[in-house]
Amino acid sequence: MIPDKAPKKDVLHAAEDLKKEAHISSFETFKELYEKSVESPEEFWGDVAKDFFWKTKHTGQFLDYNFDVTKGKIFVKCMEGATTNICYNILDHNIHERQLGDRVAFYWEGNEPGDEKTVTYRELLEQVCKFANVLKSQGVKKGDRVSIYMPMVIELVVAMLACARIGAVHSIVFAGFSAESLCERIIDSQCSLLITADGFYRGDKLISLKVIADEALQKCRDKNRFQMQVDLCWHTLMEEASNECEPVWCESEDPLFILYTSGSTGKPKGVLHTVSGYMLYTAATFKLVFDYHPDDIYWCTADIGWITGHSYITYGPLANGASSVLFEGLPTYPDVSRMWQIVDKYQVSKFYTAPTAIRLLMKYGTEPVHKCKRTSLKILGTVGEPINPEAWQWFYSVVGDKRCPVVDTFWQTETGGHVLTPLPAATPLKPGSATFPFFGVVPAILNESGEELEGPSEGYLVFKQPWPGVMRTVYGNHERFEATYFKKFPGYYVTGDGCRRDKDGYYWITGRIDDMLNVSGHLLSTAEVESALVEHQAVAEAAVVGTPHPVKGESLYCFVTLADGISYTAALEAELRQQVRERIGAIATPDYIQNAPGLPKTRSGKIMRRVLRKIASNQRDMGDVSTLADSTVLEQLFENRCGTAM
Repeated sequence: MIPDKAPKKDVLHAAEDLKKEAHISSFETFKELYEKSVESPEEFWGDVAKDFFWKTKHTGQFLDYNFDVTKGKIFVKCMEGATTNICYNILDHNIHERQLGDRVAFYWEGNEPGDEKTVTYRELLEQVCKFANVLKSQGVKKGDRVSIYMPMVIELVVAMLACARIGAVHSIVFAGFSAESLCERIIDSQCSLLITADGFYRGDKLISLKVIADEALQKCRDKNRFQMQVDLCWHTLMEEASNECEPVWCESEDPLFILYTSGSTGKPKGVLHTVSGYMLYTAATFKLVFDYHPDDIYWCTADIGWITGHSYITYGPLANGASSVLFEGLPTYPDVSRMWQIVDKYQVSKFYTAPTAIRLLMKYGTEPVHKCKRTSLKILGTVGEPINPEAWQWFYSVVGDKRCPVVDTFWQTETGGHVLTPLPAATPLKPGSATFPFFGVVPAILNESGEELEGPSEGYLVFKQPWPGVMRTVYGNHERFEATYFKKFPGYYVTGDGCRRDKDGYYWITGRIDDMLNVSGHLLSTAEVESALVEHQAVAEAAVVGTPHPVKGESLYCFVTLADGISYTAALEAELRQQVRERIGAIATPDYIQNAPGLPKTRSGKIMRRVLRKIASNQRDMGDVSTLADSTVLEQLFENRCGTAM
């Protein structure tokens, strides 16, 4: 699994001073611990569990599971029988047992420079207790679902931890999603309460969240699903609330949160994570992947509306008593030095961002970076999509001055935390490779027949056994959970990603294999975009593919076949873009829409998206098109191509 020795050549090694203070300082130590984590998970994760408070201890097997659909229902259970509370562990336990009450939990940096505040662990606990009491006053109880649709403000963290404190299940919806997307998620998770804000500025653009939230609730009512009480004021309710709230003790496998991710069928999946396993896994991955030490200042630039923000802004850092930057704004506002100014302002030592942001800032050259010192930086990290080697080298050389290891982390909403990742002092780095599995994670590469490939190979990335933080089900639809992740190759968790393993055993993610796109680190379903397009009365049929984009990684290229008698115009194209934007959100706005009088289909009527991807990127080498029902559509599609597509 892990090679006996790390390669010496064509890799980058950590500096000796980083190794001296690292939790895991050598490849040999990593290999020993990895083998222990796979062969004796109870012992390995039991050591992690000692750092936390348990109201009652677990009984029976530490990690129990079935990954094989042919042997019965798929399940994962961690520390069954134990009771705890994740909010108590990351706030009360840090304050009372670790004496961290006066430590800063968050340095909040607003959209506008100078708009800032700091919140200590003690202040955060007080706010969380008050809001937990507010939730209880509204009738929210253990097991109820609460929808949160908020900008990157401290109150968002307060709201999610208040839910966790009373055993309610938070369902956070990214504040860039549309009213329709918010409505869909509220209905699917049967939320009893929606928490939102009036609005916020993102750069110089005002986002009127309350207007979108009101529209979403009206859509819920129109669908005859929910009658929510609306327009209660956060500040008024908080003034009247007590700042003491006893935690509700939860079973290990009680649900902690639901987070929706795009599904290949077009309907988002409510990924469900549970209390204890998720707590252990986010705590361990944060500590070891970022080599966290008490004097670090950590900054993850993600939005809490995504899994990265859940695991590596909120739960993972707070579980370790870390001080983090919470940033509301954009990397280019008010100028393109903003991120490096923030690094200097707070003396950030561990910095975690997306390849999209790196590629965006690369366009502006080195001068905006070099205006700032960045001498506090020790470790850099990337998340959201595979990072291309050119962006990796720029991040390493220009931002990190060739001093800071780059931890290129691969994981998913479903995995809860990092599953393939370097450890900064222990793993020699290859630009663009996610390197090796994290502790407890056993990857394999399969061919189309489901056979495991050994040595250098390429195929489907799967995992052979669970780790504590893996998802437990799709909320309300366990059959979909099994069908999506376990039916293609029984006995394995199927990621939906392709992967290559090189001669040194390093893993390289090659991108999605299913009908999903990774646009600026956001996973989008082609079926979801196609559904939004065909809702327009002018569109008879639509097909959506991804095409390479220099900043976003992938861009949305849409082919639309119009109804009889409809002409393709610039006005119609604008309407279609707006329709997708309203149905899903701004992140799904198509980059290219092409008039397609016909689509390439097999004789059985299946659209050949492989061929459409070639057309979108202007590649005339079609491969085998013998199964096409009508090959004459190809030339017509090439003639109609959007000229600026890459």
